[in-house]
Amino acid sequence: MTPTALALLGFVLWTIALVVLLAFYRVSLVSTGKRASPNFSPDGEDVEGFGRRLTRAHANCYENLPLAGAVLLYAVATNQTAVTDGLAMAFLGARILQSLTHLASTNRTAVTVRFLFYVVQVLIIAYWSLRLAHLI
Repeated sequence: MTPTALALLGFVLWTIALVVLLAFYRVSLVSTGKRASPNFSPDGEDVEGFGRRLTRAHANCYENLPLAGAVLLYAVATNQTAVTDGLAMAFLGARILQSLTHLASTNRTAVTVRFLFYVVQVLIIAYWSLRLAHLI
């Protein structure tokens, strides 16, 4: 498996892991009587602390997966993974670290660190896109 394919699969599996964790969190709230209804806001505004951060970390993944997935799939489909392989694990690492930072805290330092991990991902995707389009 190429690093590109591994990064794509890793991103998908990380997103699934977060949704499973979110499901367990929400089921535990309902089953312990902390929530009377199994209806939850998709943006996490109806839960506090870790629950809100988990909801947003999951949302960040599914909001960014289409763009990253499209670029990585394009590289695989056009046999250009040499363009994406070199930074594929850095991209996946930045994605996972962004989520973990989000889960850990929302203090000023954590938000800044989380944003930096996001910027790394955006820059990598932009670089890949330009290289795949033969613009650089």
